[in-house]
Amino acid sequence: MKFTDLRSDTVTLPTDEMRQAMASAVVGDDVYEDDPTVSRLEALSAELTGFEAALFVPSGTMANQLAIMVHTKRGDEIIVGENSHIVAHEVGAAAILAGVNYRIVSNPDDTIRGKDIVANYREDDIHCPDTGLVCTENALANGTVVPLNIMKDAYLAAKTHNLPLHLDGARLFNAAVHLKVDPKEITQYCDSAMFALSKGLCSPIGSILCGSSLFIKKARKYRKLLGGGMRQAGILAAAGLISLEKMTKRLYQDHENARYLAGLLSELPHITLDLDKVHINMVFFKMTKPNFNHPAFAAGLLEKGIKINPGDTGGYRFVTHNDISCGDIDCVVEVISSLIG
Repeated sequence: MKFTDLRSDTVTLPTDEMRQAMASAVVGDDVYEDDPTVSRLEALSAELTGFEAALFVPSGTMANQLAIMVHTKRGDEIIVGENSHIVAHEVGAAAILAGVNYRIVSNPDDTIRGKDIVANYREDDIHCPDTGLVCTENALANGTVVPLNIMKDAYLAAKTHNLPLHLDGARLFNAAVHLKVDPKEITQYCDSAMFALSKGLCSPIGSILCGSSLFIKKARKYRKLLGGGMRQAGILAAAGLISLEKMTKRLYQDHENARYLAGLLSELPHITLDLDKVHINMVFFKMTKPNFNHPAFAAGLLEKGIKINPGDTGGYRFVTHNDISCGDIDCVVEVISSLIG
């Protein structure tokens, strides 16, 4: 059975071109920094984001945690959003690896603004931890994109207090497509940034951490400490090069498909969603039918070859990507319509 997988854009399969490039990649030992394909990927990543250097790492979580480890000292506090990936989906790693505390910002739209940094900054006090870092996101985990003026406002506030600002840009290129800007216009408002190759960009593995040359030198050593030093990693980096050179240019299709999906879902009974919040390739909606059987709904979709994440609280997230077509979306909506009645 062919499955239509809407759980995430992490389920994307590498393209045939990626598989061929991986098979023929020129490789070396990346711990010795002599893998030419990894070096090409890191140089291109730095160029596209406007940083001095970049580091290829196995995952986005590792990239974020490396940034926290480099920017902070043990016992520091980091200003971070309540629903951010770092807080909600990284297993409390910042406390374990960097030994830092979270200073949580809770805004209805999940943004962090300059006033939030000012309000949460710790002045020099013997009783208080030091504020060591601000962590922002773009695109946000809720699928919306932060406008540049808000990013600038947060960055300037951080600089007022001499705080570094790290950007979790897992879907940085999606955000750039939505804003119709070069990625460098987003990353100008941070001191380090990461982005994922293994989400909408279709690489099988990997993320990139970007920053100054000194920052990346420190991050490279911490990567080794965490067991992330890879050897002939050029086999993976070859796919990453295609992600950056080609797959970034088709992301608008995923956004269009998400809006198409959202439009069709909004016409169904018992479904509520905000079309204005469909910024990238994510569609969030709620099922409002009384006493709706959510496990049965997911099971019914799976029986028809449609994979989704559970929506036990009534909320669902469907994600479009390279392996989802308009025809797939039509079939999905038809099945949903039959299941909700």
